[in-house]
Amino acid sequence: MTLHGCAVGPNYKRPSAPTPPAFKEDAPPGQRPEDWKPAEPRDAVPRGPWWELFGDPELDTLEAQVDLANQDVARAEANYRVARALARGARGELLPTVTAGAGVTISHNGNRSSNGTVIGSGSSRTTSYQVPIDLSWEADVFGRIRRNIEANVAEAQASAADLESVRLTLHAELATDWFLLKGLDAERRLLDEAIDSFTRALELTRARHDQGLVSGVDVAQAETQLEAARVDATDLGIARAQLEHAIAVLVGKPPSEFAVPFSPLDISAPEVPAMLPAELLERRPDIAAAERRVASANAQVGVATAAFFPRLLLAAGAGLQTTSLGSLFSAPSRFWSLGPSLLQTLFDGGRRRAAADQARASYDAAVAAYRQSALGAFQEVEDGLAAQRILGTEAAQQGAATAAADRLVTISRSRYRGGITSYLEVSIAETVALNNHRAGVQVLTRRLTNGVALVKALGGGWEAATLPPPDAVLAGASSNR
Repeated sequence: MTLHGCAVGPNYKRPSAPTPPAFKEDAPPGQRPEDWKPAEPRDAVPRGPWWELFGDPELDTLEAQVDLANQDVARAEANYRVARALARGARGELLPTVTAGAGVTISHNGNRSSNGTVIGSGSSRTTSYQVPIDLSWEADVFGRIRRNIEANVAEAQASAADLESVRLTLHAELATDWFLLKGLDAERRLLDEAIDSFTRALELTRARHDQGLVSGVDVAQAETQLEAARVDATDLGIARAQLEHAIAVLVGKPPSEFAVPFSPLDISAPEVPAMLPAELLERRPDIAAAERRVASANAQVGVATAAFFPRLLLAAGAGLQTTSLGSLFSAPSRFWSLGPSLLQTLFDGGRRRAAADQARASYDAAVAAYRQSALGAFQEVEDGLAAQRILGTEAAQQGAATAAADRLVTISRSRYRGGITSYLEVSIAETVALNNHRAGVQVLTRRLTNGVALVKALGGGWEAATLPPPDAVLAGASSNR
C-alpha cells in the first residue's frame, strides 16, 4: 500500500578507503612498494573455526563453548535482535494503522437560562453507543519512510557485524590466554626439572664439602641457585592463576568451578598466510560494521531531506453509532468518512535545515570512521606479518643460543668434576642454559599468540557476504541464537 514516488536524498555509494595493492611484509624480499603487484587469492587463509589451524584439541573444545556461554556474545546477540526489531518497526510505517474501539456516552441537558437559573422543569438525558474503526495511512511519496527503513536495516546489519566482531575478539582472547598459560606450564616444567637437577647438585656438593674437596662457597652457591629456581617457579603461579580465571570467564563459568590441568606447550607455531589488502575490507567484521553505518547515515540524509517536502495522509473512519443499544447493528446506525490531507511545514525556525546539516555531518563522520578502521586493519596485519617474520628468525637464533648454552653446561660440569674449576662456573652455566630454554619457550609462546593476533587481524575467516540481507533482517523475530 505505497505510492511509487521518488525517494529524495543521495543514493548510497560505498566510500573509498585507502587500500594498497599488497602488504609490505608479504612482498618478496627486495621488492619496492612501487613495484607491488596484486597477488592471487590464497585458499589457505583460515576459514570457519580458525583456531583449528593450531592443532590443539583442548583449545578446540574450549573455543566451542564461547558462542554458547559467553555473556558478551549473548549481549551482542541481543543488541542485534533489538536492531532487527527497530527495522521491522520502521517497515510498519509503510502499512496503514487501523484502530477499533467501543464506547458509551451519556449526556444530560437541563433547561436553564443564559445566567444559569432554571426556567423550566424539563431536562433531557441522551445515551449514545459507538463502535468506531479508524484507518490512517501516509503515502510515502518522497521516500521518507523508505529511507528510514533503509537506515534501520543498515544499522541492523552493522549490529550483526558487531556480533561477529565480538565473537572474533573473544575467540582470539581465549586462544591467546590459552597459549600464554601453556607457555607458563612449559616454563614451570623447565624450572621443575632444574630444581631436581639443582637439588642433586647440592647434595653432591655437600658430600664433596664433607670430604674436604670443596669449600663452603660452593655449597652456598648451590643453595642459592636452588632457592632462586624455586622462587621463579612459585612466581609463575600468579600469572597462571589469572590466566586460568580469565579463560573460565570467557567460557561462561565462575573461576571457582573451572580448572586447566597442567599441560606444557607441545605444538609448533603455524605459518598464517596473508591475503590481498582489498580482500581484507570484506573479511573484517569491524570494517563491515563501519561500512554499514555509513550506509545508515547516508539514508538518514534522505530522511532529513524528505522533511522539506509535503506529507500526503489518508484518513478513513467507519463504524456504528446509535442511541439505542438494540438498534446498534442495524443499517441506519452505520457511518463512514474518508478524506486525504496534505501537510507542509511552512516555518520551523530552521529546525529542518539543522537536522539536514546534522545528518550530513554524521555521514561524514561515519565515512571517516570507516576509512580509519580500514587503515587500522592494514596496520594490524602489517604488524602481525612483521612479527611473524621476525619471530621466526628469532626462534632460529634462540635455538642456536640454547644449544650453545647446553654445551657450556656439559663442559663446565666436566671441569668441576675434574677439580679444575669451582661450582660458581657450573652455576653460571646452568643458569644461562635455564634462561635460554625459558627464552625459547617464550619465543614460541609469542609466535603462537602473534599467530592468533594475525588471524584476528585477517578477520578469522569471516566474510561480509554472510551478513543478513535486508529480507532476512525484516523477517519475523529471530531465535535467541
